[in-house]
Order: sequence, then C-alpha cells, then structure tokens
Amino acid sequence: MENMELNEFINDYSRINGIQAIVLGGSRSTKCSDIKSDYDFYVYSENIIDQELRKKLFSNYCNYYEIGNSFWELEEDNGKLKSGDCFQIIYRNLLDFIKIIANVVENHNSCNGFTTCFWHNLLNSEILFDQDNIFKKTKERFSIPYPQKLKENIITRNMALLSNSMDSYKEQIIISVYRKDYVNINNRVSAFLASYFDIIFAINELTNPGEKRLIEICLNKCKALPNHFEENINKLLQNNNETHIIENINDIINELKKLLS
Repeated sequence: MENMELNEFINDYSRINGIQAIVLGGSRSTKCSDIKSDYDFYVYSENIIDQELRKKLFSNYCNYYEIGNSFWELEEDNGKLKSGDCFQIIYRNLLDFIKIIANVVENHNSCNGFTTCFWHNLLNSEILFDQDNIFKKTKERFSIPYPQKLKENIITRNMALLSNSMDSYKEQIIISVYRKDYVNINNRVSAFLASYFDIIFAINELTNPGEKRLIEICLNKCKALPNHFEENINKLLQNNNETHIIENINDIINELKKLLS
C-alpha cells in the first residue's frame, strides 16, 4: 500500500496474537478506487480479537473509530485515520470462509444473486500479512477455471427467480405495481437486479464483484452482454412512472433470453 500510515497500522495489527492473515479487499485491491473509496481490510483468525486490544491500537492511529459493529458480517470496526483516510475491518473465521467458498466453487451450489461474491473477494484480495502462508494456500486452492456446472446452476436458479416461476420477481413486481406498493417495488427490483447480474457474470465466467459499479464493470469486462444492456437498466431505475416498470422488466428479460439462446 502507498499509504505509510496504513502500513504502520497494519504492521502493528499483525503483531496481535491469534491473527492468521490480514488482506486488503474492495476497490483498493482491484485498483479501481476513487477519492470516495475507503480501505477494506479482512482479518482472519480462529477467534475474534479482544476489543480492548483493538481500541488501544486504534487510539494511536485514529481521530475517530467505532468498535464491534455487526451490520454486514460477524463483526467489524470502522475508523478514520489522522491522515483522513477511512477504513473498515471485517473479522472472519478462515475455516468458515473456506466452507462458504467450497460450497460454491467445488460443490457448485448457487444462490439468489451474489453467488460468487466471496470467491471474488478471495481471488482479488491483496495479502498484507499471512502466517504460514495459510491465506495464500487457500487462494491457490480456489484459483481454478470457472466450473461449468456452477455456471449452469447459477443461470437456472436465477432465471427462475427472474421470470420462470410463479413466484418470480417479475410476478411479485406486477402485484406490487397493481397495489402501488412503492416500497416493495423498489425492494423486488433490487432483488431482480441481483439475480440478473449474477447471470451476466456467470455467462461470462466471471466472479461477481458485489453491488457497486456493476454496469461499469460489465461494460469493461464482459464479452457477452444483452442488447441495450445499459439503456434498459437505466430505464428501469430512472423511470418514475410505475406503469412502465413492467415493460422495462420484460425488455430486460427478453434480451437476456436472446443472449442465453
């Protein structure tokens, strides 16, 4: 990392007993960050590091910090360095993390969107500290070609969620539009897009990066995209007239089916 203060911070952090690995993830590790990007660190250990140890370390480097949030995963800390850079530290049990990825990559199980996000996080993490090369070995284990069975399972499951079932997102959105239930319309459109992008990345045999900058990433990295890809998504998200939402949804599904065929 170019930030010397962060390097010192991580070096001090790695001296705490029980830490197996520390890695940098997110946009900073994939070199697509901007001035609003923070630093996403993942600390792997068998047990959560004592909060008092964390507070003592943070007080040496931070103007402000929060300890023990649990909004996204098991536990996380957030802070702002004296230099002004913001960071997030997420704590993980490495064995649990490996089981999640193996369930997808080796057992070929798909999810309702975001199927390969943990795999993507692993492959794109920059190793900062790695006791006994445990994280490097994990990364090597899962650095394999995209499994065809996984690709098929992601497409089958998420196409059913989009439109190929009675309880699909499309049918749920139709009902919500009829009821003028705007909260649920937004909720179901978000779920619809999560499954849609999961399919797009699977078609292209790319791991799913998550939630941010998906259109930009697809345009830059995907060789196969539906016709009117960006236009149709923007129509869906920017159109304030709910009567057009179903038309937009149908356009997106039809173009995706053409691509799959």
